[in-house]
Amino acid sequence: MNTLKYLAGYPETIQLQAGELLESGRLGGYLQRKYPTRHQIQSDRALYDYINNLRNQYLRKSPPLSQVRYDSKLNVLKQALGMHTYQSRVQGSKLKAHNSITVAALFREAPPEFLRMIVVHELAHFKEKEHNKAFYQLCCHMEPTYHQLELDTRLWLLWRDRQKGA
Repeated sequence: MNTLKYLAGYPETIQLQAGELLESGRLGGYLQRKYPTRHQIQSDRALYDYINNLRNQYLRKSPPLSQVRYDSKLNVLKQALGMHTYQSRVQGSKLKAHNSITVAALFREAPPEFLRMIVVHELAHFKEKEHNKAFYQLCCHMEPTYHQLELDTRLWLLWRDRQKGA
């Protein structure tokens, strides 16, 4: 099922259900009913403030954010939904950390829940580098419905691609 590229890691039953919703034209209605609004975080500065508030709420002891931005060149399928980078440098006798988060620009059009899921995912990487059990526990601590939001975000991407004729 190449048309379900965003769901490649999901069980076949979920892929079949998603495929049926997509083919019958009901996926958009399902998503619109469940997530009727778009978020208002449109600038890089607003995104920085949003992410920094979440970081301060859940990861106070992590190094500060250095850079946050939307990126229109971020390839959603190959480079996931967002990216984080972390660099440590020694400057004199101090260790300096550089944390940045990049979110695919197409998520400017997304419901607020999807943006939160992406941000939570990238923030969790500040503490847990690998996608392991501790990583997903941290994601669920910051966003209890994390797994459902991740699936629905991927369904939204499928629906969006279909709408744009991709």
